[in-house]
Amino acid sequence: MKILALETIDVSAGIALLEDEQVLASAVLPPQQRSAQFLAPAVRDLLESQGWKPADIQLIAIAQGPGSFTGLRVGIAFAKIFAYAVGADIIALNTLELLAQAAPDQVSKISAALDAQRNQVICQQFVRDETGNWIPQNEMELLDLEDWAESVPQDVFLTGPVLAQKAKYLPEDLTTLPEECWQISSAVIGRTAFRLYAEGRRDDMWNLLPIYSRPAAAEERKNAKKA
Repeated sequence: MKILALETIDVSAGIALLEDEQVLASAVLPPQQRSAQFLAPAVRDLLESQGWKPADIQLIAIAQGPGSFTGLRVGIAFAKIFAYAVGADIIALNTLELLAQAAPDQVSKISAALDAQRNQVICQQFVRDETGNWIPQNEMELLDLEDWAESVPQDVFLTGPVLAQKAKYLPEDLTTLPEECWQISSAVIGRTAFRLYAEGRRDDMWNLLPIYSRPAAAEERKNAKKA
């Protein structure tokens, strides 16, 4: 199966081409190129590097969020348009669950978090079951950074890019996954989507919406006025 995987949740963007679970080519776009203007040519160039045509893509895999407002809007819109144009299936994945997927095999409990601005994080805890699947233990929640770090039990590993972004504000004795697990890659997105596709999952592109870390600033101001 030929897969196009997209990661647009962070300040940069990542794209990858996979044949089943094997990554054949990948690229990372710098922050200033994380727009549809640059994403489409980058995908085209990556396809050409493998001798693929857009119509060869059978599955679009993308991180649905939570994540960056701009990145999510661009990525989700591009994925839906591309999938519709070539008749590909689409699978959108929760960012926090993707962070769990990157954990080493010996780890069974994690709390994943992303920067939500204003010294807060959007976070969720997961436990690996006997089949190896990660099961959410709570709903995603918005917490102050310090509250998140202090509330996680000692036997739970912390992970997520926020650990690097906010390192100076966090205790040094936290139980964390290795640093190479803190970021989400397009390769992990593609491999995870392929496994779910093989299990029968299909997402409806028409009902696919980004999951944001928090309401937009304008929406928050509107809600504050109502309160």
